[in-house]
Amino acid sequence: MEFFDKYDVKKIENIELLAKQVVEGFIIGLHKSPFHGFSVEFAEHRIYNQGESTKNIDWKVFARTEKLFVKRYEEETNLRCQIVIDTSSSMYFPEDRKEGELNKLEFSALAAASLMNLLKKQRDAYGLSLFEEELKIHTHTKTNTSHYRLMLTYLEKLIKEKQMKKTTSAAAALHAIAERVHRRSLVVIFSDMFEQTEDQEAMFSALQHLKYNKHEVVLFHVMDEKLEMNFEFENRPYLFVDMESGDEIKLQSNQIKELYKEKVVAQREALKMKCLQYKIDYVETDINKGFSTVLETYLVKRKKMRG
Repeated sequence: MEFFDKYDVKKIENIELLAKQVVEGFIIGLHKSPFHGFSVEFAEHRIYNQGESTKNIDWKVFARTEKLFVKRYEEETNLRCQIVIDTSSSMYFPEDRKEGELNKLEFSALAAASLMNLLKKQRDAYGLSLFEEELKIHTHTKTNTSHYRLMLTYLEKLIKEKQMKKTTSAAAALHAIAERVHRRSLVVIFSDMFEQTEDQEAMFSALQHLKYNKHEVVLFHVMDEKLEMNFEFENRPYLFVDMESGDEIKLQSNQIKELYKEKVVAQREALKMKCLQYKIDYVETDINKGFSTVLETYLVKRKKMRG
């Protein structure tokens, strides 16, 4: 795990300390929130322990077996978290960066690894989904250490084996994930939400599909704020290359700066409004702020939201 060992996500003390501090507001909040406002579903029976409440005893089973069993409901089970990462070529941006700086995929991988490590410590189950044009990898949720190392192996391979011209179909992938994650879960998405199509409604429909299936959804909208949102390039000629299609265009940055900013801001605002409408946590994620800072900020926000 050469890449992850360099950052050692297990020793990010601030995040681990924060997770302990907000165990009621965040971890327990995550356990409850996927079921808040919905009728809970029966999960399994367990043997009744003398002295506990009798309200959940299954008397029909007692009539058949003359043994006391308690109904255990889904909200009592541990959290299941599906971590979803966009692995299309645009996530390898920026290509030219200084020592220690991360591209969007590296940032997402480190944030995901940190989150998985927290969940592992809480004995919560987590899985990993990776997509580009289609869903490439989708694992079931587990809690053990070997599962954690397998997830890191998948991510390390992606980082090392950089491939260009991998286009994005987030909408199709999110629909596929919604169909495959059968039990209510927390779905955490890391993506720049760039599509090869301008049909934003397809993307919104996919997000709505996840919510319709009663999952709680958190979208980390991963961007390089300086370059991708503010278009802070020197005023000189550049050859701009689409990392997914390979299309090229030569121009001076100030020729399109204002129009570009107008378009990307409009796209982000539309996405934010839809997330608000669907009750999806939308997190503006600037890779220049560092993955630990972004996670800490979100955890603090979540603590306040959960009271």
